[in-house]
Order: sequence, then structure tokens, then C-alpha cells
Amino acid sequence: MNTTLSPERVRADVAELLDCDPADIAADENLVDLGLDSVRIMVLIERWRAAGAASLEFPDLAEQPELAHWTALLTDGAA
Repeated sequence: MNTTLSPERVRADVAELLDCDPADIAADENLVDLGLDSVRIMVLIERWRAAGAASLEFPDLAEQPELAHWTALLTDGAA
């Protein structure tokens, strides 16, 4: 998914919806277990589509709700 999103932006957007510090989110932690529900995932999808991830769909994120996976998906593997 060729987008303009950065790893820092992805982490910050997730942290904002979880109401936590971005540094508190482990890359391999299940974001659903941290409180990210389907409504918040849809908010992220809309936000990231507007930022360039036009083909992003709910299953892309819901099947593996981990920050590392989402970051790789949205930034073409940039770390």
C-alpha cells in the first residue's frame, strides 16, 4: 500500500484512540486487547484512507491487530 503514512503517524493515531502514550504500545501487542474496538478501527481506516491508503479495508487491520503489522502494511514495510 503506497501511502504517505509514516510509522510515527500510525503509532500516534493508534495511541490517540487508545488514549495512551505512543511509546506505551508494544509493536507485537494485540491492539484489540488494549481496547481498540471495531468502531475505532473504522475511524483509523477512514483517517488513513484520507492520508493515501485508499485501498485499506477492515479485514486488513482486523485479521492481525498488531502495530507492527499495521505499520508494515501502511508504510510499505518501513520501520
